[in-house]
Amino acid sequence: MNDPRQDSLSLLKRYYDAFAAHDHAGMLACLDEEVEHRINQGAVERGKQAFAAFMAAMDRAYEETLTEMVLFASDDGTRAAAEFRVLGRYLETAEGCPEARGQRYDLPAGAFFEIRDGRIARVSVFYNAADWVAQVS
Repeated sequence: MNDPRQDSLSLLKRYYDAFAAHDHAGMLACLDEEVEHRINQGAVERGKQAFAAFMAAMDRAYEETLTEMVLFASDDGTRAAAEFRVLGRYLETAEGCPEARGQRYDLPAGAFFEIRDGRIARVSVFYNAADWVAQVS
């Protein structure tokens, strides 16, 4: 018998393993076609194409490794969360942000997920943007 909580935790593990491997196709395979992506202190984007474009832009501007990963899931498997640290390097100036000069940063962060039919239907990522700006300024 399937355990919905464990299924969701396995899905998040695959998603973050793909992130660590810079495997965008692997990340996209974990997402619902109409995934809702709530960007930290930014827009809400929908769909795998928008998510793929976001990841491509992130790869140009940032080099990031996630550490201290802890995954959580509700008993029914419909909600999940991740807590982690982002160790990064700022490579290319992002619009409205300080100039990139290869600065390093270390941020605590978290993400919340909605899981539907074995896929991630919503991703909401949170970190302290003011802390990031202070570290790269």
